[in-house]
Amino acid sequence: MDTPYVRIEETGEVVALRDEVTTVGRGHGVDVRLGDPSVSRLHAEIVRRGPYVYVADLGLSRHGTRVNGRPVARRVLDDGDVLSFGSARCRIGGVPREDLAAEAELRRETAPELTRRELDVLVSLCRPALSDDAFVAPAAPREIAGDLVVSEAAVKQHLLRLYQKFRIPEGPNRRSRLANEVIALGLVRPMAEHGSGQVQHAHGMPEQPPLDGVQHTAE
Repeated sequence: MDTPYVRIEETGEVVALRDEVTTVGRGHGVDVRLGDPSVSRLHAEIVRRGPYVYVADLGLSRHGTRVNGRPVARRVLDDGDVLSFGSARCRIGGVPREDLAAEAELRRETAPELTRRELDVLVSLCRPALSDDAFVAPAAPREIAGDLVVSEAAVKQHLLRLYQKFRIPEGPNRRSRLANEVIALGLVRPMAEHGSGQVQHAHGMPEQPPLDGVQHTAE
């Protein structure tokens, strides 16, 4: 095969990578479908950028993504690398060989400056993803609005600004991409007691929804 591809080790199936983004998971709508129950319905993306290919874990699974046994959030791939999504294994092939620097793994930039309301939105967005369920999608704007007692329009305005601050490009799974960045940067993390349904921001205080219903518009 002339184009980069992944080979699913369990079945031997070979799937050519799409020109830009190839989705990986257990759900019916993904490009590379893996049946192992440790795999999230939407687990990761394999992205092509010119001659380079990298894998990006979406940060919404307890089981994570590994490259050659090493847990990663986002990493440039070489031909022959073994990708593990939960317990499922695939091998990347057809990638042009090139000597990459030791810093080939893509690093995230430092977190942008956030307002308190933007942080509230991020905490609510990530709350489902930090539960004990094997996979749940990030909260939808309507759910965030109900959680924070604000209008859905205000939430959408905040999300648009957050996409810009975190440089999340337009396209599918945009909320998942944002949640992945936020969790990877440690801005939102689960409370010590698993299953409590609570999350905390980087300052360490549990987030509670505002009770007065103020701030119904974007800041």
